[in-house]
Amino acid sequence: MDLELKHIHKRFGHVHANDDISLMVRGGSIVGVLGENGAGKSTLMKIVSGFQCADSGEIWVDGRRTSYRGPQAAIASGIGMLQQDPLDVPAFTVIENFVYGQPGGLLLGRRTAHERLSRLCQRFGFELNPDAPIAQLSIGQRQQLEIMRLLALGVKTLILDEPTTGISAEQKSMLFQALRELAKQDGMSVLLVSHKLEDVISLCDEVVVLRAGKVVGVLPMPATAKQIVSLMFGQELASQAQAPVALGEPKIRLENATLRGKRVTVENFNLDIRAGEVVGLAGLEGSGQELIIRACVGLTKLARGRVLVDGKEKTGKPYRDFLGCGVAFGAAGRLEEGLIGGLTLTEHVALTENTGQMLNWGEARQHTEAKLKHYNVRGLPESPVEALSGGNQQRLLMALLPRQPVLLALEQPTRGLDVDSAQWIWKQLLARRESGTAILFTSPELDELVAYSDRILVVYAGLVYEITDVGSTTIDELGRLIGGQFIVAAD
Repeated sequence: MDLELKHIHKRFGHVHANDDISLMVRGGSIVGVLGENGAGKSTLMKIVSGFQCADSGEIWVDGRRTSYRGPQAAIASGIGMLQQDPLDVPAFTVIENFVYGQPGGLLLGRRTAHERLSRLCQRFGFELNPDAPIAQLSIGQRQQLEIMRLLALGVKTLILDEPTTGISAEQKSMLFQALRELAKQDGMSVLLVSHKLEDVISLCDEVVVLRAGKVVGVLPMPATAKQIVSLMFGQELASQAQAPVALGEPKIRLENATLRGKRVTVENFNLDIRAGEVVGLAGLEGSGQELIIRACVGLTKLARGRVLVDGKEKTGKPYRDFLGCGVAFGAAGRLEEGLIGGLTLTEHVALTENTGQMLNWGEARQHTEAKLKHYNVRGLPESPVEALSGGNQQRLLMALLPRQPVLLALEQPTRGLDVDSAQWIWKQLLARRESGTAILFTSPELDELVAYSDRILVVYAGLVYEITDVGSTTIDELGRLIGGQFIVAAD
């Protein structure tokens, strides 16, 4: 299916999010849409998929001008989008979400629905329990479910916003192969919005680059990462050096900890993280690293063992007690756990900074303006948090963290950020580290783990393998360890 955009304009107040954008996506092609955070990518994709209306401009499908309002109408025109934060119904099970919006809807025969979902999952290599409630799914699994649902609805133009976040390398390989087959055999057009340059280089036929709401270039593939980055930012990015830091006393300690999750158990686990140390947690989703990081902040209770902060017993205490001792947590689910939908940016800052009963809204607004400027969050103090792009929500989460905590426990701290923004976030984190903050983080990006960790804990099916010599560890070696190679070697 051919998709053509002509002279698309969209403004939000004084911000010209999309400024006269025109582009053509031919059926059977896979096109990457790149740009720094706030470049206008998400706005453009929401217009194409019916989640927002353009102020002016035209959308043409297979040579015919089309006009639709709402995502259901867009899907009826053959265009569907996977959002960075999947849109599902928390009260529904997997199979109920899968059939939602399909002809017959919830009345569709259960056996038929199960067969459809099973066929699609087999094709993509995904494993989804049809009867599991959405609340039990990880972000990656929810993304997988939404891809399956859109394909079942028969979309011919598929928009993917950061689709490889939270899925394994093997699943990504199978997903990319399926997308290539859909494009080649079924004539599907695919728009891939991603900050992972290796994904774009591996998958796409061409790349469209946006900057400040405008199309600044179209690159046929193959192109190098250096060429793409130069077009995105107008220059090459300097590499970021990490200064050595003398480590201090242990700030967080798990002693003989047993952690039980829904699908995995981590037993007799010991961990010390010292002041100024950066420890990365690596593993396929559901392997147990989520249990470990949340146990360190009081969000996962220990079945056995102890947890101590600065030598003080915190076993069984809630997160509020950990926060009071200088432990701060940043969740991967931005709108699910990290931010509060419906509140403005000023209200978020006021919640994190106000310690008294009386609130000075003038001061809160000034503090918000300062944070937005420092962290380059593209939004206004009065903006509702859900109006921000995913990357700007991530920047806001970083802005809300304490200035100098004892421990920062962060799930995917650079999720959805472009290369420049990710480097800038790590510059802020490493500055805290140099002042004595201990950092524990998870990431699906293997190069991020290798670049910033002093130690890496690889978790596989509840078992933990420690890498102490990170500097001599390659990305390929880390990938094999994540796949459980250390268990095979031990056997």
